[in-house]
Amino acid sequence: MFAPSQIEVRRFFCQTYRKWRDGAPLIPMEAIAADWIQEHPEYHAELADEEAAVAAVYSVEDGRTNPFLHLSMHLTITEQRGIDQPTGVRQAIDLLAAKRNSLHEAHHVAMEALGQMIWESQRSGLPPDGHAYLDRIRRAATTSTT
Repeated sequence: MFAPSQIEVRRFFCQTYRKWRDGAPLIPMEAIAADWIQEHPEYHAELADEEAAVAAVYSVEDGRTNPFLHLSMHLTITEQRGIDQPTGVRQAIDLLAAKRNSLHEAHHVAMEALGQMIWESQRSGLPPDGHAYLDRIRRAATTSTT
């Protein structure tokens, strides 16, 4: 199991951004990350300054989105969808993407569900509930948004 430190994650995204921007070859994980980096031009300035990125503090009180957490969640959901784990997540995300006409928007809904699952697990001290996570995505994919 790979468990990179916060600094390693930030350096990975900054270096991937630099390689993508410069047209350098990317390894497969970097290529996936670069796809999501392209979808988020609002993060490019932060990704361009690796040392500032490593030192940055993102707090809820500051109202700043943590681009590294956001991009990491995109990678997590991409991997979950790719291996269909939890079972059924691929179908749920694909249905949601079709409903929203956007895989990117489907990811953002899944991120909310993923964040909720993690928060509930931390609060209760119980393991993350993959079924509840999947149910949230399925509900978003199958309920009307009128």
